[in-house]
Amino acid sequence: MKKIFNNQLGTKFGFVLFLFVLLQIPVSMVSGLISERSHRQDEVRHEIGRSSSGEQRIIGPFISVIYNEPVWIEGKVNLLERRKFILPETFDMNAHLDSFEKYRGIYRARLYKAQTALKGTFDLSPLNALSQYEITKASMVVGIRDSRGLIRLDDMTLGGKAFELIPGTGLKQLPQGFHSVLDLSQLDIAQPLDFDLNFLLQGMGELQVTPIGNRTNIELASAWPHPSFIGDYLPVSSEISETGFKAQWASNNFSTNISQLFENCMSSASSCHELEQRQMGVDLIDPVDHYLKSHRAVNYSLLVITLVFASFFLLELFQARPLHPVQYGFVGLALALFYLLLISMSEHMGFNWAYVISALASTGLLSVYVGGMLGNNKHGMVFGVSLLLLYAMLFGLLQAESYALLMGTLLCFVILSLVMVLTRNINWYERSQKISEAIANEKSEDAKN
Repeated sequence: MKKIFNNQLGTKFGFVLFLFVLLQIPVSMVSGLISERSHRQDEVRHEIGRSSSGEQRIIGPFISVIYNEPVWIEGKVNLLERRKFILPETFDMNAHLDSFEKYRGIYRARLYKAQTALKGTFDLSPLNALSQYEITKASMVVGIRDSRGLIRLDDMTLGGKAFELIPGTGLKQLPQGFHSVLDLSQLDIAQPLDFDLNFLLQGMGELQVTPIGNRTNIELASAWPHPSFIGDYLPVSSEISETGFKAQWASNNFSTNISQLFENCMSSASSCHELEQRQMGVDLIDPVDHYLKSHRAVNYSLLVITLVFASFFLLELFQARPLHPVQYGFVGLALALFYLLLISMSEHMGFNWAYVISALASTGLLSVYVGGMLGNNKHGMVFGVSLLLLYAMLFGLLQAESYALLMGTLLCFVILSLVMVLTRNINWYERSQKISEAIANEKSEDAKN
């Protein structure tokens, strides 16, 4: 053990390892900065949503019937107000989402305008059971999560006839949306009641639909090529390409249990959680989130700094040329600065270009410094090319989302295997002695000069 501590190479290795640990401080600061900027972007998106329209959810149409039921209380008849809901027998929705961006400073949020069509039929036969009661009001209701997104109401027909729309729903559980008062005397209860509702809906990011019908078919399409399907149900079919996507959902009351969940929600607002989970929809995600990619790049900083320090350490080992710890420190700081350049430039020009420019800047700086440090410009160029190749491999890892862990593990294994093979026959104590002699020779030459 004493021999190890007295070993010049072992002492240098320990000091370099300590310096490596210290360099994790600026790297962690950069990682914290990335998290802070990403959090700020989320805040800006919510601010844009509050000032325009947020994530949207459509539930409806359905028919709400209010009637008075006579009940004997304390020897006299009292009329209690009851409510009955009729869900569509068939419910078909078709929407095309045109996406666009809104900016606030350097931050942006993705919104859409969805040209929406709701079609289907109601079975009015449940109204026969209410014929003995006094019906005070009947309405067709459509719930919208954020009614500010209702940009335009187009053709609206019920039973083939146009009808008047009233803002709001009149329901505490679903306060936003629109409804229309129905004249039951004008309806043929024995026949299905068709509805055809068309409107332009604006939202941010997500569009979800509650499968309200006994039989439900939903089709969503957009020119945005990066959908993320959300909700309790995945599409039964989907087509995704560079020109956009098209997805279709299908369900029935047996698979969704929607009628029971809807009744529970309307009877008690605290029971709406399960209904809110019964959704089909899409989220227009941004796959080039530069904050996420920058954070992933910082996760590989440990590998980059380790490889560069290991290359310098092997350089001392094979050339018996001592390098000062300050030189290790400058190189490490230059490597950490790469990530700060990356995050600052990616906010203005996108991640890919920011990565290229940051890699070239970091490589150029280190090439000049290493060439001067070794007194050999050719060695500096070789180091720069090697570092550039390393950055290129890391860029490939960042792009390969599904295989990033596998590729990163294989890269670490190959590099460790290469280092172990190159150093398998080294007599570490002999190399340490040579380095000590080289240091002594440099000191003697400096004394003579």
